Amino acid sequence: MTAAPPRLRLLRLSLPLLLSALLAPSEAAKWPLRAPHREAVPASFDCAMRQAAYAYGKKLIPRLGSFPSLYFALGLNAECGDGSPPPSATGAPPSSRSQLPPDALYVAARASTPPHAEEGTATRPFSCLQKAADAAVATRSKTVVLRGGTHFLPAPLRLGERHSGLSFVSMPGETPVVSGGTELNVTWEAYDLKDGRNIWSADVKGQVDEVPGLQIDGKRATRARYPNLDGGIEVSPGYGGMIPGSSAVWTPPQFGKYAKVDFYTDNTSSHARPNGGWFEQYMIGTNGLCSVYDPPVSYWCSEHPSGGGAFAFRTPSGVTPQPAALPHAPYKYPLDALFFVWRPSRWANWMFEVAAYDSQTANYTFGKGGNQGARGSNSGGDFFVENVFEELDQPGEFFYDRRAGTLYLYHNGTGAPPASASVVVPRLRTLVNISASRFSPAKNISYRGITFKERALPPPLDVQATRYTYMDPHGVPSAGDWALDRVGAIFLQGTENVTFDSCTFERLDGNAVMVSGYNRHATISNSDFAFIGGNAVAAWGYTNETATDPGRPGEVIENYPQAGVDGTDGNHPRYTTVEGCTAREVGLYEKQSSFFVQAKTVQSRISGNVFFNGPRAGINANDGFGGGDEISHNLVFSTCRESGDHGPFNSWDRQPFLTSVRTGAPSMTMAWREIHHNFFIDNYSPQEDVDNDDGSCYYHTHHNFLVYGGQGMKNDFGGHDNHHFNNIYAYVGQGLGVCSQQPGHEDYFYGNKAVITGDKLGGFACTGDAKTIVHDNQYFTPTGAIQECGVDLKDWQAKGEDVNSTVSRPPGDSTIIGWAKVMLDF
Repeated sequence: MTAAPPRLRLLRLSLPLLLSALLAPSEAAKWPLRAPHREAVPASFDCAMRQAAYAYGKKLIPRLGSFPSLYFALGLNAECGDGSPPPSATGAPPSSRSQLPPDALYVAARASTPPHAEEGTATRPFSCLQKAADAAVATRSKTVVLRGGTHFLPAPLRLGERHSGLSFVSMPGETPVVSGGTELNVTWEAYDLKDGRNIWSADVKGQVDEVPGLQIDGKRATRARYPNLDGGIEVSPGYGGMIPGSSAVWTPPQFGKYAKVDFYTDNTSSHARPNGGWFEQYMIGTNGLCSVYDPPVSYWCSEHPSGGGAFAFRTPSGVTPQPAALPHAPYKYPLDALFFVWRPSRWANWMFEVAAYDSQTANYTFGKGGNQGARGSNSGGDFFVENVFEELDQPGEFFYDRRAGTLYLYHNGTGAPPASASVVVPRLRTLVNISASRFSPAKNISYRGITFKERALPPPLDVQATRYTYMDPHGVPSAGDWALDRVGAIFLQGTENVTFDSCTFERLDGNAVMVSGYNRHATISNSDFAFIGGNAVAAWGYTNETATDPGRPGEVIENYPQAGVDGTDGNHPRYTTVEGCTAREVGLYEKQSSFFVQAKTVQSRISGNVFFNGPRAGINANDGFGGGDEISHNLVFSTCRESGDHGPFNSWDRQPFLTSVRTGAPSMTMAWREIHHNFFIDNYSPQEDVDNDDGSCYYHTHHNFLVYGGQGMKNDFGGHDNHHFNNIYAYVGQGLGVCSQQPGHEDYFYGNKAVITGDKLGGFACTGDAKTIVHDNQYFTPTGAIQECGVDLKDWQAKGEDVNSTVSRPPGDSTIIGWAKVMLDF
């Protein structure tokens, strides 16, 4: 196994309390600060700041009481503590709730009466959730009550317009689990117990056709792979657990594999974005190497893609690992292998099936795959191999022999796997599909919790066990770096006022919630996400770029590709709310994933959440479509644990769109986005807490406590109209680093307190007709002096610049934390 670089040795911060005893305290405390932060940040501040983050997180989510997962994620049991568990505390008292309506229909996890005798009553409940939902539409209360236990769904629950008004609730005092898995009936037999191995097998023929994942007593097993993962798939390996990309020769892309690219650039004069800089025109390319996407369209196949590291999309077509890279090769069935490959620079990861193997050269030719990220490269980066029997050599791993119908498990313990252990194979991709149309939407459907006697823990509706979707069709939603699969355990399309409240989403191998196309006021509140294979919540709208789109079967798509720029038809999510939620351990499979990501989506509200432990940026805006979003009062940290750059928040805006959000009239200018009163910690990357990347514009970032990072404020490659004010930047490398702008579109930096580890304010426009507006800041540096535009602050101010700003040495820890407590009110 390759070693992680020193700056990324924090590997196991946030296993749940149940597993915390397995963690070495020293491992749980190492925050991966790199130079200059490693030397510049006082250890006392780091611990005081973590304690403050814990206090703020508990205030945001009072229902979790002592919030043990947050406590351990912040390392407060180790370096900043004495090894003790979190203080005992109960959650906030639950709100009262009226009793269940008399005409409510009940559904049991397992049949208790013959199907012909099921009446949906409390004593004769339905055994099928779909049957209960369909029957409830005829009742006055339209209420479905789920009894406790695991509801294994044979097919997704499908709800449409006729189900409008339904409410799904749990039986008071019970915890129903909705599962997309199949529970196996297994009898384990010893297979290989020699030399300390503990591998067992079970004949599962006739029960399942494939085993894309495996859960033993609710915990994931790891599919056989090389290199091994010491902690298993649910523990982030940081930069470890991979074969270096340099240990292989990558087969170049096959540029002639598909038909030529069809370029389209919108040259309509009224559609030119009025910033006088980069990314003024909408542009796409269809077909060509973008045929791997569905629909086969992308900005990155356009005629002239631009931005940081920009070039047309491509991926390597195969790989020849060095002999030492795969020590257990050659494999008996090499075509069964899956290659998981980081793009160089770790901006996304690709998955490839193997189409052919040359035993003479040891070359693997890639087949299906390479569509899991929007940005390409000629070669691959770090990689690993999965799903070959020869790699079943680590406790906690499994392998399914589809030819023989035999399941193998390297039991993580002594003796045989317990006969009582539940063995579940994730099977369904979607558990709840609420789909209608924007002309006749499904309305007012809710999944709500029932209050428990003492407190609402655990949440009453538990959603588990969907299969991975990383080999499914993906599309490029806009001109950010992301590709997405338009699927989720919860799928919403054509809805209004759908609510998921007090639910748990855990151990889902794809996305948890997908808000697709037309949705208004979709709300996910007071819910918890953990151990998610893809994104926790994704919102993705449509514009008419291609003749067909698999997400809109049967819909006539008009005026393509010209209408690709036009978002005024409203076929996108609007007013999506994620509030009072927790999310941790996301992106177990697809590394380009977030707690919340949006594309072609407007006026989202992300507020009062606690997000930590993800491989990429925590919150992502893939484009500037419409704007009007509010991101406030969130605690986000330990993001970008496995990837390069970014931090808690990242945005792009390379593709202009026509929307009516800003003024009510069609405009190419988005409404301002507000990012305020957040506690962001950039402890992994660290680049920026708020990374406004290529072309990002119209951001008001204010009244935030932003800890660590290379710089406080940032935009690049044509970014503009970026205003940072009244923020506290704690131990950043420099205050700001921004590109030049056009007159009337300048950046602003004012009213901030910036504790800087260096002696320079940063890089910005110091001369010309569009100078960066800087004033009324308080700077704190190790020397008590600061340079700005190449001269000392006092000399710069003598020229009439940066008026009213001051510089001094850093204050004490209590002062900095005190500022944050006043600003964030905790």
